[in-house]
Amino acid sequence: MKAIVLNGFGDVSNFSFDEVDRPSFQEDQLLIRIKSAAFNPIDYQMRLGWRESRLMTSPILGREFSGVVEAVGKGVTGFSVGDEVIAASGSRGSNGTYAEYIAVTSKVVAHKPAALSFEAAAAIPSSGLTAFQAFRRMGMKASDSVFIAGGSGAVGRFLIKLLFADGVRKVVSTAGSEQSAGVLRAVGLEASCILDYRSEGLAEQLLAVNKGEFDFVVDLAGGQITETAAEVLKTNGTYVDITFLGTQRSREILFDRGDMILNISNYAYMLKNELGGYGEALQEISDRISSGGIAAPEVHVVGELGLGTVQEAHRLMESGALNGKKLVMRM
Repeated sequence: MKAIVLNGFGDVSNFSFDEVDRPSFQEDQLLIRIKSAAFNPIDYQMRLGWRESRLMTSPILGREFSGVVEAVGKGVTGFSVGDEVIAASGSRGSNGTYAEYIAVTSKVVAHKPAALSFEAAAAIPSSGLTAFQAFRRMGMKASDSVFIAGGSGAVGRFLIKLLFADGVRKVVSTAGSEQSAGVLRAVGLEASCILDYRSEGLAEQLLAVNKGEFDFVVDLAGGQITETAAEVLKTNGTYVDITFLGTQRSREILFDRGDMILNISNYAYMLKNELGGYGEALQEISDRISSGGIAAPEVHVVGELGLGTVQEAHRLMESGALNGKKLVMRM
């Protein structure tokens, strides 16, 4: 099969377009022909050899996809040859998703929303599962308020949609450009609830918009804004950390206020080999999209499976030039 292979940590020149063996599959696995693969920041972080690279099990990167079942292991139920599926394969696949085929346990696979294209469906699993984990663990009431730092990205948009569908309306977020603000308006935020993260006196503005401290804060940005986020969270509030990029001062503020920190790590259960929840949660997300309860992410198709497509996607992710859309590659 054709695949994009990483030959060493470093810049995008370390990728090559190769012919490799098609994977075999085990009794509990599905062999899937990938129709579209999505790109995630963890991909370029792995390429650079950062902390996330310890999760690599194949020199073929990529962790989520949509596709068609080609073969079914004899121990698998619930799937048949020809089924259209989606998955966040993470590090559990035979290889990454920058390839034509993957073998992966059926426990992390869900049926694709029938009305969606393969390109749109490929953007669901990783951001959807991360947002869904945060949504479930937060357990917000309709009367609660939340500040989402950096809500215009894929996870933020998914989370906002889930909160709105559940009746939570007191949602405030930040944006760094008119384009990002437009993305947030498109998912339903009022213009008055979207603040420029570069503004002086941002904490005071946030408190004024919310008419007081927030019950929850979600960090999707990291860095300096985590200090502002900590400052506007109430005593004994809940800080949802999805970046692991807080500062020493933000940690001090949270400790001094006795706030609870929820660490959201989508791969946490995979590290303990507890896989069943992935497919179940992903199927619930897929069903919600099929029923119209929430909308699928917007995508930008970078190109077909090829060296130039992968290199360009990595450049766009590293520069932050995503324009509020998930990057995908068509096979």
